[in-house]
Amino acid sequence: MSILRDSKERIITGIVLLAVVAVVGLIDNFFVMWLFLGAVYLLAFKEAVVLFGVEKDNLLPYAAALWLIAAIYPYGDDLFVLAGVAYAGAVAYDKNLKWVDFLPFIYPTAGLLFILTMYEEYGVLSLVWLLGVVALTDIGAYFVGKSIGKTKFCETSPNKTLEGVIGGVALATFVGAYLGVFVVDFWIALVISFMVALSSIFGDLFESSLKRSAGVKDSGDLLPGHGGILDRIDGYLFGAIVMLVLLRGLV
Repeated sequence: MSILRDSKERIITGIVLLAVVAVVGLIDNFFVMWLFLGAVYLLAFKEAVVLFGVEKDNLLPYAAALWLIAAIYPYGDDLFVLAGVAYAGAVAYDKNLKWVDFLPFIYPTAGLLFILTMYEEYGVLSLVWLLGVVALTDIGAYFVGKSIGKTKFCETSPNKTLEGVIGGVALATFVGAYLGVFVVDFWIALVISFMVALSSIFGDLFESSLKRSAGVKDSGDLLPGHGGILDRIDGYLFGAIVMLVLLRGLV
């Protein structure tokens, strides 16, 4: 009964999340997208503070200020680099500051700033493409892994199999290429889809390693049946960076 209840919660939560994302995408307005991604960012930031073991509890206002700047600064994806330079200077000035306190300003900050910038530069279809590739990687990995998976992929995530990873990346690459033709040429879309699918696997592994180090199963309990925000967006945080960098370099 517990399994059935968890599955029901997971399905309902998934439908609600998909509906919210669809509405935001259909509205296709920068301010709405900025608000939506900002809400996701601040919730994910709070989870990252816990996973990284940050002792300070006053960092959220700085994250909010950074996101406010992203609304008007034309290169939002560069903001976390500027924040790093500023923090490096602060660490040099005050020996009591710790670098671990800056880690949430890298993860998930960088990934979400890249998503916002990609929307600005390449439009909502680029985000649909990203969403499709990462989701298909997860779906393909799950079903292929369940059906024929035998070889453990790595120790960080014991449930992942090599066969599942290959199946997920293959599915996301070829289907993603057809999603990407609305943004770039087919062969470029194929290459980018492959790299994004592969990076999303390691995005998931990175969050799994954080949870293992923190000794927790989920990054949070905000989403019934799914865990926390980071549990849902881990693949996108890596995938968005790779996609935007490759779009700029190959197009």
